[in-house]
Amino acid sequence: MKPNQIVLFFHILIIVLLLSTLGNAWIPPNIIGNLNLLSLGFPYLIVLHIIFTLIWVFKRKKIAILFAASMLLFYNPVRRWVNFSPKSENLKSIRDIKVLTFNVKYGSFGWDKVKKYIHDQDADIILVQEKDTNRDLRQDMVKYPTVILKTKHRIVRQAELIEDKARGNSFYADIDIRGKIVRVVNVYLEPFRLHKSMFEFKGLREGSKINTLLSHMIPTFQAHEEQIKKIRKAIDLSPYPVILAGDFNSVPNSYEYYNLGKDLQDAFLTAGNGSSSSFYDYKVPLRIDYIFTSKSIIPLSYKVDNSVKLSDHYPVIAEFLLN
Repeated sequence: MKPNQIVLFFHILIIVLLLSTLGNAWIPPNIIGNLNLLSLGFPYLIVLHIIFTLIWVFKRKKIAILFAASMLLFYNPVRRWVNFSPKSENLKSIRDIKVLTFNVKYGSFGWDKVKKYIHDQDADIILVQEKDTNRDLRQDMVKYPTVILKTKHRIVRQAELIEDKARGNSFYADIDIRGKIVRVVNVYLEPFRLHKSMFEFKGLREGSKINTLLSHMIPTFQAHEEQIKKIRKAIDLSPYPVILAGDFNSVPNSYEYYNLGKDLQDAFLTAGNGSSSSFYDYKVPLRIDYIFTSKSIIPLSYKVDNSVKLSDHYPVIAEFLLN
């Protein structure tokens, strides 16, 4: 094969893989779990797509126009990772609520520091994941294993959504905010239980580590599918506007992202700017923490606070206007 044909073959392969990630919106992990694995590689695939497109540009080939135009297909998927939209005017005088979601990794970086940080944010609604509630119970918190909610406002009702305590937790709480009731759903999908040694590849023959990774990831994706059904029921049957937030243990363009966020708006796309990466422990920046809302709840600001390292996750903070 000629060099141009080889480049064209690999470029087309990359585009096919990128297009396959869009299939996560419809194809569940119990049918094709490998599509969710592709969503993990989306940032690398899109970078390769750009590099190959530039190669065609430098070669002055007309096909470069076609490949450049194909970038429009991935405009929104890219924005879910990095958003370069102009920042909207943040008028705190019209803010109704401030929401904080934070996976605190059981306070292993220092629970007192975490509590001080959360207190200093003065948020109206605080969602915490990976918190050992047996160590620090408080009367003003909705308490479920590993996840908690604290709010300045009155809780009308609450219910657990995922009952298997070994596989993540999720619950909802209907909160009365100055006469307006909002359903807040705290999400903590089943974790992968990975450790850093699984990502230490010292040669091409370490197929056993790849098999170990896959044995952890595919079943977890499949477990997420069942958990999403329970969470979606609480969203779809809600008589109130919804705020859905927490640790999805899934990246953008995944089955989890598409289906948990269905008919909701990603606050980062509306009010965020820059990188949305919220998990940094494996030196591979990932976005797995989110805040979604019903369209009647207007995002005013969105921030991933990477100025603090009190967990392997960064806190995510957003402000909203209740319409």
